[in-house]
Amino acid sequence: MTTRNDNAIRGIYKVKWHELTISTTEEAIEMISNFLHEMDADGVSIEESGTLNKQRDTSLGQWYEHPLNDIPEGQAVIKGYFSELDSDIDALMAILPERIDQLREFDIDPGDYKITKAIVDEEDWANAWKQYFKPIRVSERLTIKPTWEEYTPSPDERIIELDPGMAFGTGTHPTTALCLRTLETVIKGDEEVIDVGTGSGILAIGAILLGARRVLALDLDPIAVTSATENTRLNKLENDIQVHLSDLLGVLNTEGNGADKPLNVTVPVDVVVANILAEIILLFIDDVYAALKPGGTYIASGIFKNKEDAVAEGLEQAGFTIIDRQRDQDWLAFIATKPE
Repeated sequence: MTTRNDNAIRGIYKVKWHELTISTTEEAIEMISNFLHEMDADGVSIEESGTLNKQRDTSLGQWYEHPLNDIPEGQAVIKGYFSELDSDIDALMAILPERIDQLREFDIDPGDYKITKAIVDEEDWANAWKQYFKPIRVSERLTIKPTWEEYTPSPDERIIELDPGMAFGTGTHPTTALCLRTLETVIKGDEEVIDVGTGSGILAIGAILLGARRVLALDLDPIAVTSATENTRLNKLENDIQVHLSDLLGVLNTEGNGADKPLNVTVPVDVVVANILAEIILLFIDDVYAALKPGGTYIASGIFKNKEDAVAEGLEQAGFTIIDRQRDQDWLAFIATKPE
C-alpha cells in the first residue's frame, strides 16, 4: 500500500474532479443525493426542471438569476463530485445503479435514469454554484441571505444568514420553503422545538427568528452537524440552538443524551419539525407523538405527492389530528396536533 500527503499533492498539481451525473426524477432527489454523500462525495449539486412551463413564484418578491433550463417537468439532474486523488469512479458507477434500482421497492420511482461521468477542474464547480444563490424571501417575515451577498432588509424582514456548503440546502427547495412558511403560522412565541434532520440548520434558525425560545437540532450526518453548528454561530444563536448528532429522536432515549451537557429543551416539547423523506417519517411517528406535549404540533415535510395518503394514515393511526396540508409543486407538508 502506498501512502501520500494529498494536501501536498494538491499544492503541487492542479487537482481534477470526477463529476458523476445522474438524470432522474424529482421524486428520487433526496435518496440519490444521500447515496452520493454516503459514497463520500465532496459536493452534490441538484438542478430541477426550469422549463418555460414551470411557473416561478414571485409573490414575496423573489428574483431568479439562474436561467431556465431544458430539464423536463418532474425530472432533475444530480451531480456528485469526487476527487481524482481519492476515488475509484468506475467502482462507484458499478454500485450506484443497484442502489437506485432498490428505490422502486420503497415506491420511489427514479424513472429511466441515466448515469454519466466526466472530469472537471475544481474551479469549474467548487464555487460556481454560489453565483446563483441570492437573497430570497421565502415567507412573509423570513429571508434567506447567503453570507457572501450584500443585502439591506426591510424593517419587517428577519434574516437567516446561511453558508450551506455544497452538501446542504439553500432553502429554495419546495420542502424547505414549505417548512419555513409553515413554521411562521405555527410559532406564536416562547416554544421549545425539536428539528429532526436539521441539515444546514435553516429550520432551527428560522424557528428562533420567528419567536421560539429554544431549538434542539438533530441530524445523523456528522457533516450536517458541523454545518448547522457553523450556521448557528453565523446567526449568533448559540445560546438558543443546540445541535446534536442523533439518529432521528434517538438522543432523547440515550443515557446522558450522548453529550457532555444536558439537552437545551425539556421533553415533551411544543413543536417537532421534520423535513425528511416520507419513508423515514413513517418510521418514527410514535416517537414524535411521545416527544410532544398534549396540544403540541408536528410539522412533517419532505413528502412527495404519491406518499400523501400513506403519511396521512400513519399520522392518524398514531393518534395525531391533521389540521392542515400545505403544498408547493409536487411536495407537501402536514400540520398535525397531539390531542390535549
